[in-house]
Amino acid sequence: MEQALAKTRKTCGLGDASRPPRVHILLLAMLFLPMPGLGSPQGHAQKSASEGLEVVLEAPEADVFRAVEQVANDEIVHGTYVYEREKTLRGAVAVNSSAYFGRWQGPGKTLYKVLNGALAPRHFKDSADIGTITVRYLVQAVGDSRTRVHIVAVFVEDGRRKVHVSDGSVESSEMKEIQDRLQQIKLEQERAAEAVKHRQEQEAADAALARQREAEKSRLLAAESAAQSLEERVSALRHEAVRLVNGPGVDLKSAPFHGAVSLQALPVNTEVVILIVTPYWLGVETPEGHRGWLRRDQVKQLP
Repeated sequence: MEQALAKTRKTCGLGDASRPPRVHILLLAMLFLPMPGLGSPQGHAQKSASEGLEVVLEAPEADVFRAVEQVANDEIVHGTYVYEREKTLRGAVAVNSSAYFGRWQGPGKTLYKVLNGALAPRHFKDSADIGTITVRYLVQAVGDSRTRVHIVAVFVEDGRRKVHVSDGSVESSEMKEIQDRLQQIKLEQERAAEAVKHRQEQEAADAALARQREAEKSRLLAAESAAQSLEERVSALRHEAVRLVNGPGVDLKSAPFHGAVSLQALPVNTEVVILIVTPYWLGVETPEGHRGWLRRDQVKQLP
């Protein structure tokens, strides 16, 4: 009986009864093998490896991130389209997180551009059906004036959750937009710096002109003061050197003597300039330039 049973096992390929049947081992192994579609929770896309595009830009991180923000907010997924008649794919929105990529845990800053409802977009490998395009921008400083930008773009089908990576067109197009925006930012900064420099030069020129005007004003005031002082001095000298004839018909004598010849009769209040002073006589000059002598009591001081 035992020999017959052993023969039956050998015929069926079960081998020695003391060893586990091969069929059982195969069944157990299959239980622990991952089944298609069960590698991740149901409803979540399987992440495909995509290196994307990485470029180091010669600019500070703040300027690069500003350029990335502008591109992330421009509502366009560059480098792809849906319909042949419309080569620009609009409707994307900028977000701070991504359901596909998850939270970034490494250094640097991330931004995302998401477009829902895209129908088989071009330049995503084997894309089909309707799904979501997600572009991730990673910005990392590698120095004071150098910044690394890493861009990855994927398309995930809504139904099968199948992931399609970009063929590089999206990443390169997005990078070009970032570089163009960065160049514009640099131009704006240069113009702003030039405007500041021009304003500073203008302010310096205005200040120099103001100082020059102030100096000229000071010189003018000094000259006016000097002129006034001179006028006052002249007036004082005139007051000392000029006398008025104090009576009508005063004779201008040719010499300081009573019997000297009379040169002319001077009207009252005629101004005469004193040239010579003696105890009793004054040598004077008339406004007409005639010179002669008058007694001291024949003239009076200016008022």
